[in-house]
Amino acid sequence: MAIRNLRYNDDPILRKACKEVKVIDDNIRQILDDMLETLHHTENGAAIAANQVGVLKRLVVIDYCDYLLKLVNPKIIEASGAQECIEGCLSFPNRFVKTIRPQKVTIQALDENGKEIIITGEGEMAKCFCHELEHLDGEVFLDKAIEVIELEK
Repeated sequence: MAIRNLRYNDDPILRKACKEVKVIDDNIRQILDDMLETLHHTENGAAIAANQVGVLKRLVVIDYCDYLLKLVNPKIIEASGAQECIEGCLSFPNRFVKTIRPQKVTIQALDENGKEIIITGEGEMAKCFCHELEHLDGEVFLDKAIEVIELEK
């Protein structure tokens, strides 16, 4: 496993859509492992999308709320309710905003071995699913901001 360099702020790769993974092989599993290692070596990280480490593939790793997930080609298949959230992002250090997210989200993905998984998350996990999957489409949490939260100096 290796720690990969995070991409920050105006890096154009954060605004690019990631490509679907056609074959899950050792290379894809290595990228997922590297993403997990990178996440674990970054402060305040809950999840990371592949383009945040410069890889334009539809991959997400989540280690949050009792979940450890390595997701390939995740997509939201159901969302309901609404909640106001406070969000930050590894790629935008020290920036926080309020957003409105679904209260409950169900995603469908493949795991690192190609097995289909369907997971439903509520509250914080629903927010996490939305935030990370938007990264894969070249969107960032700032796009969803309803209010900027100023940090006290």
